[in-house]
Amino acid sequence: MTKIVRKTLSETPLRAKHKDKLAKLATRPDSEIDYSDIPPLTDKFWQNAVSSPLYRPVKHQLTVRLDADVLAWLRKQGRGYQTRINSLLRTAMLKDLAGKHTPKHGG
Repeated sequence: MTKIVRKTLSETPLRAKHKDKLAKLATRPDSEIDYSDIPPLTDKFWQNAVSSPLYRPVKHQLTVRLDADVLAWLRKQGRGYQTRINSLLRTAMLKDLAGKHTPKHGG
């Protein structure tokens, strides 16, 4: 039977020569990056990008005061009203963020 040994990066400190190499690389300007084998991604590339289905944002518990009629409307739709609140807020957030990144035309 074999014994499995697991190590993390924090358990394997970098050698001095590797630290020096990383420090030297960190001081180089971005203009010196060679993109010949992987060109920079353009806005066109990101237009069809989707979030990973495995991504789960961290949730924070908090207290929110809602108007009674809004809460009644959310609860009337069945279980999961807190999830619906989050979904509605995320949709509004993404719409707002998309509007801020869209170039404005005209004056």
